[in-house]
Amino acid sequence: MSNQKISELQAERAKFKPILPKILKNGPPAVKPKLGTPTKSVSDHETVQKLFPNTYGMPIVNFIKGKNSEISKKIIKVGVVLSGGQAPGGHNVIAGLFDGLKKANSKNKLIGFLGGPSGILENKWKEITKNLIDEYRNTGGFDIIQSGRTKIETPEQFEQTKKNLIDNKIDALVVIGGDDSNTNAAMLTEYFKKEKVNISVVGVPKTIDGDLKNEQIEASFGFDTATKIYAEVVGNICRDVNSARKYWHFIRLMGRSASHITLEVGLKTQPNIVLIGEEVLIKKMTLSQIVNGIVDIIVKRSELKKNFGVVLVPEGLIEFIPEMKELISALNDVLAENEAALNSINTPEEKKNFVCEKLPENLATLMKSLPNIISSQLLIDRDPHGNVQVSQIETEKLIIEMVKKKLSELKKDEKYPGKFSTINHFFGYEGRCGAPSNFDANYCYALGYNSAVLVLNGLTGYLSSVKKLIKKAELWECGGVPLTMMMTIERRKGKEKPVIKKALVKLDGKPFKTLLENRDTWAVAENYLYPGPIQYFGPSSVTDITTITLKLEEK
Repeated sequence: MSNQKISELQAERAKFKPILPKILKNGPPAVKPKLGTPTKSVSDHETVQKLFPNTYGMPIVNFIKGKNSEISKKIIKVGVVLSGGQAPGGHNVIAGLFDGLKKANSKNKLIGFLGGPSGILENKWKEITKNLIDEYRNTGGFDIIQSGRTKIETPEQFEQTKKNLIDNKIDALVVIGGDDSNTNAAMLTEYFKKEKVNISVVGVPKTIDGDLKNEQIEASFGFDTATKIYAEVVGNICRDVNSARKYWHFIRLMGRSASHITLEVGLKTQPNIVLIGEEVLIKKMTLSQIVNGIVDIIVKRSELKKNFGVVLVPEGLIEFIPEMKELISALNDVLAENEAALNSINTPEEKKNFVCEKLPENLATLMKSLPNIISSQLLIDRDPHGNVQVSQIETEKLIIEMVKKKLSELKKDEKYPGKFSTINHFFGYEGRCGAPSNFDANYCYALGYNSAVLVLNGLTGYLSSVKKLIKKAELWECGGVPLTMMMTIERRKGKEKPVIKKALVKLDGKPFKTLLENRDTWAVAENYLYPGPIQYFGPSSVTDITTITLKLEEK
């Protein structure tokens, strides 16, 4: 990056100084941990405790004012790794970690493992210096050391990790990642404790999907920026649709396991239809019920001479539909059992017929009802484990095709007077590496600095926690939450595995209830909001706003 000319905005953003919470202002030496009562996992207490005998039940840590004179005396070397998908603000986490370590003792060192956890296994790293980190402050992306999705899970990988960290004289490892990456961090902590290896492991909550949160973690970093980016574009489309008045736009948004992004963007822009996967699941809705609900609104609007609108679809919707989940599960089995036979069939149509013969009657009927473009994707796209790659399925196209079919039937019966022209979109990668909003720039810096405080205090098995996020940054509260406290047991690849519990949209929560209260009005009116681009300069009423979700939840 040093040889490149940077943009005007980057040059200006480089001058931005993140605001540290007061408790961290004087640097880590002025802070000591206050240990509380033992904690329990979210569920499956006994099983989780058996899997984590050395780290289960650690207390929540809160930081209070006071001197910890030992911190500045010792010199430590910390490793940092970016794990999983990108999220805006990752560079500021590393900047906060770097500054926190250097404030405690200028001889402390930070090294970055390259390309995610594989960098630890392959012993690929570079030192993070002041000159290097200064180029990346307040920028988007993970390009300072890149990221990767390798999991450290086999005994050989644990052994290799231990060897490489000891060989490099690493005292602590900071893992910046989502629920899977931090589950990995918890397992690494337990392994080090069992092996009596004195290396701290601390996690930082990252994911634009917003599903790594609980009472101690109010938001994962990147969610604020990503939803602002998506909301800008969705708002632009709402304005376009209100100007041209001739298209229905179906927009799929990232978020495979939870619909937080779709809900937040819906609240920010107020489109005509916002589908929420968690609602579909709890109501056990079928695909045709979802389609009928959309059709009803399209017909209603056409009667008002409004043959246009905007629909938001969460990426993971298909997995929330009970019958689709059942179909996908049955398909995984059929395809695995009949691999050779299927490979000898040439056309998608023949493949579909062959598979339908092997499925139970209800699922065969559902499979036959799907448009060919979708049934082909269900049959072709497999991941290395032989499962359907749900994120590759263009759910918005599936819905469009089924809505078209239903509307043409209604047209024949003279029950639909309108015209149905569609445009489809998928907004995903566009939001993952945006320049962080002021909120994310501050939040990420605080999370990084806070993780430095945790490792300097010799704490291990914790997730960096910064709370009271709707207050000004100076008033945020800092500490750590035990990784085992967020654990549950899930069945994955046929085995019981410990995982950090994903936070789904709460249907009794204020954000969803707000959508519910307004849904009928937004369906027929044009109550569109236009959030516009992220503002970095200007009045704090626009530069410092956070998500509607956070505001409503914290109220």
